[in-house]
Amino acid sequence: MEKRVLLAVGLSVAVLIGFNILFPPVKRPTPAATSAPGAAAGTPPAKGATAPAPTEVERRVAPASAAPAAPAAQTLVGDTVDRQIVVENEAVRATFSTRGGVLTSWLLKHYAENGAPLELVPATAPPGSTKPFTLITDDAEVNAALAQALFKPSAASLDAKTAPATLTLEFRDASGLSARKEFSFSPQKPYEVTLSTDVSRGGTALVPTIAWGPALATGRVSSGMTYSPSSQPLYYLNGKVTRVKFPDVAAHAQVEGNIGFGGVDDHYFLAAVVAPGQPARLNYEPVPVAIPGSDTGLHFVSWSVRPAKAGGTLRFFAGPKDFNVLTETDQDLSRAIDFGMFGWLVVSLLRALKWVNSYIGNYGWSIIALTVIINLVMFPLRHKSVVSMRKMQEIQPEVKGIQDRYSKLKMNDPARQKMNVELMNLYRERGVNPASGCVPMLLTLPVLFAFYAMLSVAIELRGAPFVGWIRDLSTYDPWFVTPILMGATQFVQQRMTPATGDPAQQRIMMFMPLIFMTMFIWAPSGLVLYWTVSNLWAIGQQVITNRMIGPAPQRVVRPAAERRVKNAGGGKSDAAKERK
Repeated sequence: MEKRVLLAVGLSVAVLIGFNILFPPVKRPTPAATSAPGAAAGTPPAKGATAPAPTEVERRVAPASAAPAAPAAQTLVGDTVDRQIVVENEAVRATFSTRGGVLTSWLLKHYAENGAPLELVPATAPPGSTKPFTLITDDAEVNAALAQALFKPSAASLDAKTAPATLTLEFRDASGLSARKEFSFSPQKPYEVTLSTDVSRGGTALVPTIAWGPALATGRVSSGMTYSPSSQPLYYLNGKVTRVKFPDVAAHAQVEGNIGFGGVDDHYFLAAVVAPGQPARLNYEPVPVAIPGSDTGLHFVSWSVRPAKAGGTLRFFAGPKDFNVLTETDQDLSRAIDFGMFGWLVVSLLRALKWVNSYIGNYGWSIIALTVIINLVMFPLRHKSVVSMRKMQEIQPEVKGIQDRYSKLKMNDPARQKMNVELMNLYRERGVNPASGCVPMLLTLPVLFAFYAMLSVAIELRGAPFVGWIRDLSTYDPWFVTPILMGATQFVQQRMTPATGDPAQQRIMMFMPLIFMTMFIWAPSGLVLYWTVSNLWAIGQQVITNRMIGPAPQRVVRPAAERRVKNAGGGKSDAAKERK
């Protein structure tokens, strides 16, 4: 019995440790670090923020512009004033500046932050930071000229809601410098933009680096238990996805090869170049911004991509890490979502959840419905587990009697082996498998881990309300009602489960609901909802199973002192002989 209790406790501890290793608690976003969404690009950083040293890309532009300005060459093709060109589709409102031909705003209409459309171009990045689609060459003088050039737009605004649209920005001066950017948009892929570039000087084609600059959005850093990690580099190379934590960015400053995709992501959003179609080089550089009174400040990652040859076309994605959206953009791009070790199961559960929600229309109720479906599928396993535990409960007095007769022997005493023989004989005679109660339950753990991963990464739950006080299923319950209900229902469930240990051991196991409740206090409310409903289902199933198999029979076993101990290891156990 002691071994089984130790095994149960060990499995429980292993589950808790494995749970925290696979899905470590992370910090809540610092409110002071959150910028006002929709703020205009180029807005100074938060009050008190300290700008860092220029990034490598910025240094490559700065030398010529910081030196005494040389007489600018006469513009032959360009604009006369700095204008903002808006390109809009059903999901995105993009704003380009004719100065430098860069992106200044990329608003996601279907995703909000503090009630406004979410901005993916950081508004709190250091002043003067590189903007997306800045062209950087190996010639600093060319870089300075392109940064200040006023590109001539092909249109004052574009509507890409129903038909493809193309924005062309051109510049040419008397020095022989010529630059052309062509941005193509498709209503079928609203978060994607295709960029064609052509840069030359004196008739010689130049290979430009396309710099995105700091990403993504607010640059906030986790602080607490809510899963909202900092922006981090992400790339897919040689069939492997690499995610780089912010402190390790310097070790991955340059990545080169046949890149499937690469860029910067946070928990729910991604900005990346997709399937360049040729060898390319990614460059990353951390951009921390200190804030007085904050231990973390803001964390941005500046990134750029350089193709192997001049000209050509590159596809960029800037949008949500929605599985369907990513898959429609590029099959490999769905790997940007970190589904964990049970990815194959997570994808199936995610598709099932979206299918259920297409009928219900509320992700909270959809989680409940899917939980019921999952538990229906697992009903036979749980039923078998309960039946096995009931059988173990029935023979506990006999098991206890055998253990008492050998209790005075030391653990390394060879005679103690006879106890194990007797126990195995007893299990065989009564048709009981000591592991049959645990194995079916262990088989359900992958579903739990997969469900946790799904609810943690599914952008569909971001900002999704349930009922009353639960306004966002992707964050913790602000009133902590569901974690308390989860702990209470797990306590009731454990009380109803057939006990196989002595009273002291049972009291120890009763701490498990408290441990799980504490662990899930900051978990996404969608996950806690799933666990609570699973507990309620288990309670109902226990009632049904008890009615099916009837009450446990009461057995009276003679005191150990009255039992015959001879022939302990031969054939049947003494307990079996006493029943004759």
